[in-house]
Amino acid sequence: METDRALMRRVARRDEAAFALMVERYGGRLLAVARRLLRSREDAEDAVQRTFMRCLTAAGDYRPEWAVSTWLYRILTNTCIDEMRRRRTRDRELPATLRAAGAPPPGRHPTASLDMERALAMLPREARVLVALRYVDGLSYRELARVRGITVNTVKSQLHRAKGILRSRLRGDDRPAAGPRGER
Repeated sequence: METDRALMRRVARRDEAAFALMVERYGGRLLAVARRLLRSREDAEDAVQRTFMRCLTAAGDYRPEWAVSTWLYRILTNTCIDEMRRRRTRDRELPATLRAAGAPPPGRHPTASLDMERALAMLPREARVLVALRYVDGLSYRELARVRGITVNTVKSQLHRAKGILRSRLRGDDRPAAGPRGER
């Protein structure tokens, strides 16, 4: 089987078969992460498509000292964060009557009201990205640090905090999660 780095060299030369193989290798994993982050299949599919288009157009910029997966996840998470920002702006512009009635924003699936979905939505954006990459796709702390451009200690800290928030929200506790020594 051809290595990912060799495949990227072919993609950089605009080899369509190599690009198709790259999509086949990573499409499912990227879609799972995007769905967790965006909570919409349609938006996730769009994000993955934009990620692969960026992969194709920027393949010549790929640096082989990075794992291809790390590079793709970085593109994907940046794409998803951009979409979340657009949503926040769009959601602010919803008519007040829809917000007051609790109607979900356009494009959101009604099952997003599940407890876990609500708890995940309460996480800070960066923590949500890290949780999705760690627990949906199984990236290591080191891979997460490279994908997000932060230190391993920051990854650990943000994941610890995110898990505390999730535990608290799933228990129905509105108080902040306990700190590292049990303080609130």
